[in-house]
Amino acid sequence: MSEQVTHTAPLWRWSGNSGGSWHFLTIDGAAGEALSGTALMRRMERTIGGFGSLKVSATIGETAFSTSVFPSKAEGWILPVKASVRKAEGLAEGDAVTVDLAF
Repeated sequence: MSEQVTHTAPLWRWSGNSGGSWHFLTIDGAAGEALSGTALMRRMERTIGGFGSLKVSATIGETAFSTSVFPSKAEGWILPVKASVRKAEGLAEGDAVTVDLAF
């Protein structure tokens, strides 16, 4: 992992047809552009993940975790935020969340 960005965005929830829901941050602007540049290089190297995902190390507050970000044509990049992270950091839907990403 060679690049790092910091981004702040509101936490939002997506509900699926099966009744489950997931929480995400949208990574756009300069941070999204940095992710897109890395994704382009990895596509050329043929080392990008499924669905065009990028593996990242994320830190929100005191909580560090590994996950992947996923490209979205409408939203930029999407970062899933697990329940354990939301609970540890006291986060709720609509909260402005600052995340540090390394990729």
